[in-house]
This record gives sequence, structure tokens and C-alpha cells, in this order.
Amino acid sequence: MDIGKKIKELRIKNSLTQEELANRCELSKGFISQVERDLTSPSIATFIDILESLGTTLKDFFDEIENEKIVFTDEDMFISEDDEYKYELKWVIPNAQKNKMEPILVTLDPNGMYKEDHPHEGEEFGYVLSGTVYIYLGKKRYKAKKGDSFYYKANVNHYISNAGKNKAKILWVSTPPNF
Repeated sequence: MDIGKKIKELRIKNSLTQEELANRCELSKGFISQVERDLTSPSIATFIDILESLGTTLKDFFDEIENEKIVFTDEDMFISEDDEYKYELKWVIPNAQKNKMEPILVTLDPNGMYKEDHPHEGEEFGYVLSGTVYIYLGKKRYKAKKGDSFYYKANVNHYISNAGKNKAKILWVSTPPNF
């Protein structure tokens, strides 16, 4: 972390000159200039005074804003397969289980199914990209084909199965993450 640069950014954000910041901290303008250019380091007490004058704290100053990844490529994704149930899961957003929703790409072979899930909090959404699937909710069964979507509260036992002779692909989003 470039401390001097960050102090300068905060000073400018607060519409202060080096001299105004120096006066608030009972320091010289030259000292503030040297700190901002990383030519000198203030004592902890002085550093705290500077931060307070800039309207922040040590904790907030050093809490870096995490660079949030927005776009994910195929190399970022993780795949798992189950030969018994004849499905493949592709996590299109890595580590999504820490988020509020978890999107995955489900591919079901003919006669394949995703394991039955017990009731849980949350909701599930799916969009059928190819093929035809059955959605089982308790004792009820619903059919969805390419271009259809489904949405339900996960308050009963539920699962999906491939209803056709070809592979079926579904973009599936669960909230909270459940896969």
C-alpha cells in the first residue's frame, strides 16, 4: 500500500490543501508534502492525527477495498461429475457459496438426474438452455423444455431429471448457496 498516495487522495477528497491539513495537525506544510511523497514516515500519534483530520481511522485507512472480480472465464470455473446420477455441475462463479446466490450450469445425460435435495431455506431458479427436464417438488412433477424457466421455494424435497433422449443443460441459481 502506498500510504503517502492514499493520504494525498484523502486530502484532495476532503478539499484540503497541504497547508490546511498541516494546520489542523499542527505540522508544517513541508512535512505533509514529504509524507505524501513517501519521503518520511510520521509517528503513530502523528499519523492518527492526520487520519482524524481527514475524517478516517487507522482501521478504515488500512481496510483495502477488495478488487472484486466481475468477469469470469472458463479457466475460472470448476466442474464436478457424478457417473451414478449421470450429471455434470459447472460452477460458473468460483467460490459463489460465500455469496447470496450460487449459479451453476447443470448438464444431465439422458436418464440422468440431480440428487434429491431435502427442504431448506431459500429459493431456486432454473433456465433450460437445451433439452427437456422434469422438476420434482414433493409429489408434484413439472416439465420444462428449452427456453422455459422454473422458480420455486425449496420447502419440499426436490430434484430435476432429464425427460428427453438428449443431454439437457440448465442454468441453475440457488439462494442461499446449496450446491
